[in-house]
Amino acid sequence: MMINIIIAGPPGSGKGTQAKEMVEAFGFVHLSTGDMLRREIQAQSELGKEVESIMARGDLVSDDIVIRLISENVKNNPGVKGFLYDGFPRTIAQAEALDAFLNKLGHPLDLMLVLDVDDKLCEERLLRRAAIENRADDMDAGRVRHRLATYHTQTEPLIEHYQRLGKCCHVEGATGVETTFKQIKECLNPIL
Repeated sequence: MMINIIIAGPPGSGKGTQAKEMVEAFGFVHLSTGDMLRREIQAQSELGKEVESIMARGDLVSDDIVIRLISENVKNNPGVKGFLYDGFPRTIAQAEALDAFLNKLGHPLDLMLVLDVDDKLCEERLLRRAAIENRADDMDAGRVRHRLATYHTQTEPLIEHYQRLGKCCHVEGATGVETTFKQIKECLNPIL
């Protein structure tokens, strides 16, 4: 049985950090759309050049591009225990596309984990990360606020969607890595 989990939360909420914890503890494959897109940009592929201009504006990359990247990565990892979808889906349309893809594979979505962190802390974390990792998408406070606003308008309806389906679990993402991970394990217990 393959487990499929979305890990969601505003930019800077700690999704990547918690995903690493889950990969180590449970053997999941972490599919971070941000990482996949940054690899394309680094490779300066045709797709990477297109994505770079979209991300430079702080906008979201098209569903078609992201779904293509995800499906390739899922197909390239047969027989794994499960996947963590980080940064996708971000909209209802993307959720429907992901659900259709996973249902076609015979492994529907099991859970959406939501890391709840307020915008002020996310902004502080992103600006600090920009200084440490030299991440262009986190350098400018105005662009960070735009990304947070985009998250609220486009992704919060998605959280409500999965809550209605009974597939959503909220955890407090500002409590520190270990405490947050303990809450995540409690959310995962019923599906492991």
